[in-house]
Amino acid sequence: MGESLGSRLQHAWNAFFNRDPTRQFSQDIGMTYSSRPDRFRLRYGNEKSIIASIYNQIATDVSAVSIQHVKLDKNDRYVEKVLSGLNNCLSLEANIDQSGKAFIQDVVLSMFDEGVVGIVPVDTTLNPTASGTWDILSMRTAKIIDWAPKHVRVRVYNDRVGKTEEIVLPKDTVAIIENPFYAVMNESNSTLKRLVEKLNLLDAIDQQSGAGKLDIIIQLPYIVKSPLRQQQAEDRRKAIEMQLTGSKYGIAYIDGTEHVTQLNRPVDNNLMVQIEYLTSMLYSQLGLTKAIFDGTADEATMLNYYNRTVEPILSAITDSMKRTFLTKTARTQGQSIMYFRDPFKLVPLINLADIADKFTRNEILSSNEMRAIVGYKPSSDPAADELRNKNLNEKIDQPEKKSENKLIRLPTGK
Repeated sequence: MGESLGSRLQHAWNAFFNRDPTRQFSQDIGMTYSSRPDRFRLRYGNEKSIIASIYNQIATDVSAVSIQHVKLDKNDRYVEKVLSGLNNCLSLEANIDQSGKAFIQDVVLSMFDEGVVGIVPVDTTLNPTASGTWDILSMRTAKIIDWAPKHVRVRVYNDRVGKTEEIVLPKDTVAIIENPFYAVMNESNSTLKRLVEKLNLLDAIDQQSGAGKLDIIIQLPYIVKSPLRQQQAEDRRKAIEMQLTGSKYGIAYIDGTEHVTQLNRPVDNNLMVQIEYLTSMLYSQLGLTKAIFDGTADEATMLNYYNRTVEPILSAITDSMKRTFLTKTARTQGQSIMYFRDPFKLVPLINLADIADKFTRNEILSSNEMRAIVGYKPSSDPAADELRNKNLNEKIDQPEKKSENKLIRLPTGK
């Protein structure tokens, strides 16, 4: 029996109308900010250059790969997904502010910018320092401030109070991830650091050239070595400045014996050449190409990019979480943390039909699994879930014919 109109109105709830109008916004929900306080921000110098685009591109590609808490067999082959709080954090919701993919992107960006980053389990089922079996309910990205033999001091965002706090945690409860490209990105004289310095110099030169200065020298018809002549030259300079600033169109006049030399002409230097060289060097060391950024890379280029750049970062993340968040008993039981990349994302549609035929004919994937890859819903036909070559006739088990043993009586002689 359906609910009546009065019952539905009584239990209805609306976020805008069902609230107490006497409550104050700032008194009920804690600290408020005009921008998101837990969002990671790059250090000064990286956000104004092409480095931010490189960081963001790699972090986005890494977060697009699925990371799961799984169960393996005795041969370390994937069997099934483990329905745990850790898997929920990695695939769906890492914390109250971030999804699983946004959290991984935050981890990669922090790791690139700082060289090393920590993953802190904020909410757990049991105390990690007192119990050996505990599950993670929420996790956060943390900046490691101080290092001790068995502990680290980290700066992590506390969503209970809405601000960043520093806490000391044991190393065996924090997944510490070091950038696999540390020598290229984070060393003091690395390729990326040198490129950032050159880009900052180029920004400073551009800012000076666009500051609105004339940068001119006025040649007066007399020598200005004596103090009196210097004072006259200073008065003449101020007079020309007053003419330029007081004029509507910036026009001034000088004497016929005076000459003006302009200095703000472009001076040829090799700064841009050095920036182009360092950029190409950085791309080659990170396994990047220009085609990856503008979306024109072919399948071979993208495969090389995933093998040289994306997978080392994924391996560093999963290995660190595996040894920290999974106990020795859990690893003995076959639990692990693995990443899964869809190999069909880079396949053109014209080649997908041939691949589907080969995979189903050789009994590698079922028809419903191929339909899921294409984007269609599963078929209700039970044969669509069978690993069978559909090009061959299905074997029909026929009952075996049993031979009847008849007893033959032979006539006996007298």
